[in-house]
Amino acid sequence: MPRKPSSICADWWDYTTLAPDLVEAVARLTVRDVEKLSRPGFQVVMYDTHEEFYLAEALEYVRAWQESTDDNPVGICGPIGPTEQLPLVPLIVNALDLDVRRGHFWGMDEWCVEGREVPVTHPLSFEKADRELCFNRIRKALRMPDAHLHFPKADTTAYRKSWGAGVRCAVMQGGQGDVKHWAFNDPLRRKGRWKDEPPPAAEYRKLATRIVDLHPLTIAQNARTSGGGNISLVPTQAISVGPVETWQADKVSIWHDGHHDNPFGQRLTAYMISKRIVDTAVPMSLLADHPNVQFSYYRPGLGTCEVVMH
Repeated sequence: MPRKPSSICADWWDYTTLAPDLVEAVARLTVRDVEKLSRPGFQVVMYDTHEEFYLAEALEYVRAWQESTDDNPVGICGPIGPTEQLPLVPLIVNALDLDVRRGHFWGMDEWCVEGREVPVTHPLSFEKADRELCFNRIRKALRMPDAHLHFPKADTTAYRKSWGAGVRCAVMQGGQGDVKHWAFNDPLRRKGRWKDEPPPAAEYRKLATRIVDLHPLTIAQNARTSGGGNISLVPTQAISVGPVETWQADKVSIWHDGHHDNPFGQRLTAYMISKRIVDTAVPMSLLADHPNVQFSYYRPGLGTCEVVMH
């Protein structure tokens, strides 16, 4: 039986093409049910305050950099959504006088316009946000050199090479978008080989850092979360770290603060990963095959899937 068309855009795969029984099972999950989805290789962690949540997220940066030495360099791959953890990182580093000069950082993604990465002067530039919210605030005597900061470019050669240059990625940290992606690993278009079925996981796992076309839901979400609702401001392409690099990270750490994805989406990916249900229409579900994944939730942000008219 053919898969149903997307409820969002018929030209794309996405989570609205999933079987109704899976959707119904996910919508019934309580917060307590989500807490119980942990299994070996997949851990669910809950935080009751935003202060605890973002501090714990910031500490992943600090711990990764503390592990780094000249002989065994270590880094973290970090997101732009959420961003609230970023200013906390320099506060910790500066207050504790931590020397993080040996640490490394990979940006997860960047916007792409007309085949080139946007400049740091672009209002939505992810590199700009990382530098202004985090790295420029670390005291120069403690801060890693620019050569240790790896931001993706449209020519992905140098960025991809940095992943194979002997630096261990302790953590790939991210959020989750409305379309159930990490970084900009969106579902693929429904065309060609993948017109009738989404690509198998083995095919999607072959994707490395690349320029991607963005699902309409991703464009709308970024307008909502970052652009004041101005959809015309948001590029339709981006450069995204891929599954190839993701599987080089010791741990994948996803942070659900309740602002980026909705109550249903926050439940869906945890359920699919916990039950090892892998479907590339839900890219985050591929993490079911990664050996060390953690989902951290702001508990009040999980909300409810009950129908409420506003």
